[in-house]
Amino acid sequence: MRRLIIAGNWKMNKTVSEARELATALKLELKDITDLDMVICPPFTDLDSVSQIIGDTNIALGAQNMYWKLEGAFTGEISPMMLRDLGVRFVIVGHSERRQYFGETNQIVNKRLKAALKYGFNPIFCIGENLKEREENKTFEILTDHLENGLKDLNELDLPRIIIAYEPVWAIGTGRTATPEMAEEAHHFIRKKLTEIFSKDLADGMRIQYGGSVKPQNAKELLMQPDIDGALVGGASLEARDFIKIIKIGREILNK
Repeated sequence: MRRLIIAGNWKMNKTVSEARELATALKLELKDITDLDMVICPPFTDLDSVSQIIGDTNIALGAQNMYWKLEGAFTGEISPMMLRDLGVRFVIVGHSERRQYFGETNQIVNKRLKAALKYGFNPIFCIGENLKEREENKTFEILTDHLENGLKDLNELDLPRIIIAYEPVWAIGTGRTATPEMAEEAHHFIRKKLTEIFSKDLADGMRIQYGGSVKPQNAKELLMQPDIDGALVGGASLEARDFIKIIKIGREILNK
């Protein structure tokens, strides 16, 4: 059985003091949970403070991005070794906002993925279609493109460490959410495509999260779908109460 994983992407939110407050609240409520994976991804400026708070818990620290070089004249970028030094274990790669606002291509995402794997991180690899592509019935075409080119030339032995996050771009930060049936259809397609690219055994073992306005109100229906193995939570991860509720909903499903 694939292990459920719930990750919170804080995006460009939370000052250091606010991040410490949120991390402390999560630690108090979630410290004893061991039957699913929990990850929080603060902004770079908060990583050190949050690491100090959650370092002795089962809550893993994630980063929102990472460059593929160890060091050099790359103003504004963060290297793998900088993240490792802070206790980061997960890295979000290819988030739709990186693709949309900062021009990241499949080729750039592929470089980041390879570097994340090389230096021991667990990448959260984001794929998904925008509203125009959905309306033109190009969802599967876009998912195929992201998978084939994002995962190009990767070592199959490393692939089980990758968590794929399906995020329909039209549902991110908009309050719109894919229905559980729509989300499951996309997840099922992704698993089928992974089977075609690699193997059924590998595809069956890889975890695929759903990301796109996940909230306590819709988490249960989404997480109950057979091909959905967790959630990449945006806005709801900024409130301790909401993120904790989503984690506990995941636990309830596991323990049924």
